[in-house]
Amino acid sequence: MKSAVRNLANPITDVAAFDAIIQSVILNNPFGCVSYMSSGVNRPPVEKSRESYTAKFVYEDSNAKRIGIGSETYATIAGYNAGIPAVLANSANITAHGGTPVHNVEGDTFSTSLRCHDPNGELYYVSFSRNRVTISSFSDDSIRTVIETWADGVPALA
Repeated sequence: MKSAVRNLANPITDVAAFDAIIQSVILNNPFGCVSYMSSGVNRPPVEKSRESYTAKFVYEDSNAKRIGIGSETYATIAGYNAGIPAVLANSANITAHGGTPVHNVEGDTFSTSLRCHDPNGELYYVSFSRNRVTISSFSDDSIRTVIETWADGVPALA
């Protein structure tokens, strides 16, 4: 089995842009994947197998000096989007840190792995993070070519 990594020139800007890329792959199936049966269950051509979203925070004193840091990891984008304002409003945590929390958007991390079933029968994974795309568990080089060609046409994946 092979793996390949595409490092992005710039991180994907935010969770909305990240999700748009993931949803586009799932809905539009640009890799030409096909449905398959597994343990008597009909599986879709492309599906999420794992996802994680981490929000980073900096706690600042009244002079905007960093006095603490924190992060929260969520299993879904909905959790991420709901969790950020919850952390920013958590008065007990603010008191414990002795400062005001600021969401460090540039420090946030996102990752999603998609399980894909190629027409040749191979089951492989395409994992996205904010700064790279990784293809894993494939043996046919044409799979890599299809994904690289697709990624070349997605500005955020340059």
